[in-house]
Amino acid sequence: MRVALLTEGARPHPQRGAGAWCDRLAEGLPEHEFELYLLAGPGGFGAAERLSPAWRGARDLALWGRRPGGRAPGALRRRQYAGAYEELVRALVLPGQRAGFGAGLHRLAALAREDGTLPAFLASGHARRVLERTWRLPGADASAGQPLVRDVLVAADLLEQCLRPLSAPWYGTGPGGLGGADLCHVVGGGPAALPALVARHLHGVPFVVTEHGLHLREQYLGHREAPYLPQPSAGGAPTPVRALLLSFFRALTEETYRQAAILTPGSAHDQQWQRRCGADPARTRVVYEGTPAVDRPAAGPEPERPTLVWAGALEPGRDTELMLRAFARVRAELPGARLVVHGEETAPGYRAHCAAVAERLGITTAVDFAGRPGSLAEAWEGGTVAVFSALSQRSPRLLADAMLSGRAVVSTDVGVAREVVGPAGLLVPARDPHALAGACLALLRDEERRARLGLAGRLRAQERFAVEPVISAFREVYLELVSQYPAFPGGGDDGEGGRAPRPFARPAEYWLTDGPRGGRADAPRGGSDDPGGQDHAEELAEAV
Repeated sequence: MRVALLTEGARPHPQRGAGAWCDRLAEGLPEHEFELYLLAGPGGFGAAERLSPAWRGARDLALWGRRPGGRAPGALRRRQYAGAYEELVRALVLPGQRAGFGAGLHRLAALAREDGTLPAFLASGHARRVLERTWRLPGADASAGQPLVRDVLVAADLLEQCLRPLSAPWYGTGPGGLGGADLCHVVGGGPAALPALVARHLHGVPFVVTEHGLHLREQYLGHREAPYLPQPSAGGAPTPVRALLLSFFRALTEETYRQAAILTPGSAHDQQWQRRCGADPARTRVVYEGTPAVDRPAAGPEPERPTLVWAGALEPGRDTELMLRAFARVRAELPGARLVVHGEETAPGYRAHCAAVAERLGITTAVDFAGRPGSLAEAWEGGTVAVFSALSQRSPRLLADAMLSGRAVVSTDVGVAREVVGPAGLLVPARDPHALAGACLALLRDEERRARLGLAGRLRAQERFAVEPVISAFREVYLELVSQYPAFPGGGDDGEGGRAPRPFARPAEYWLTDGPRGGRADAPRGGSDDPGGQDHAEELAEAV
């Protein structure tokens, strides 16, 4: 079958892209034809030059940066665009009209498909006036304050970029068109789901959504420091632009979850969040993110000195300060212990703050801020115990990598930690240096227990994060979907009475004959319940 895989590439905030995971998926399912549709950063992403041989081809669309050129719509079409755009904005700012988001989205997509002038309209003064007028309607959500003129200008520009996929040249049933795909697979959610929503609406193509970390949650976290948005007031309240943009992503996420045939979150923790956003539990199944690291050999002998190794971004959310305070207690019990901190500073000044904390605690000589390691395998090999002190553990990747090293793991019991570590490690409450220090000391003093937990953790991670189960899971998902949806969903004219053909309504031999799909125009069109279908199959067999 033909699978259209949609994802995002480079962008101003948290990086998302096709990456090695999509390559492994395409390489693991060689029986299918994969084509990449990439929403890239300014100037494109160079997708065609980076493709694995498993891909049939790639198409990209510049999502961020200067808008693509093109003619402006005429007066009549401009009014039609304005009506659809107003319906969309109303759904974002008026609490009672949330249900109109999908309708406005599809109206804009239909208009864009007819004449291709949507980007020019969204960047026009007319669109900004529609946005300003609708944003200031009585009853509009003003919890973030009334929008100023600068807010309207910034928000209009950001909405134009978010809606660019609606005007992508990817729709229709011709070569490269999403209407000719058997299914769409959205990786990452967000704007990458827009083409899948349009293909679902226009051609009935089902789509799968895979999220390794929820796109909506990352938007809420990322927009706090987005450099292109006006900064919050001194009281910390969100600006009108932030509120509008987050309302857009929230509505897009809810529409995506509602229309998706199957959702495959990367953890049960993410699955719970998806359900809070309206996902149907019956259409949701957890598929862990496989990693080739399962084939990596276990770490070698432990270092001579008892060493705690910590890895992650240097930011308050990772709570490196908690690790330092816990280590001070460990150091008091085991004077020969040391702590190695691997990671880059992502919050300005946080490394200096941690260094000052270590100095106040009197552990500076035993703490090594080692920066970014050459590889994670080297980081774990240099420690006796791997420790995680985060306030929120959203992704299982780092925990799983530490477990695959064969080192015993201690983690705060937050996010996905309990799901990933389970009984193969030690879990402690967040913000509790006494409990964290106690768990570290228990393992540093007990070599046999460290070895037992290290082996159990490695086996658990190998079972859950191997690549083969992931490939098998998506093979089953794809086959399940195509068995429920008609072949050639865009070809509604092939069904009786102009209706879309039923799944398996005709024998496979039908598609090898002439007629609507090629060959003799007078070829019999017998179905599985058509007596002529069997006769035609026998004639074809004799001819061969």
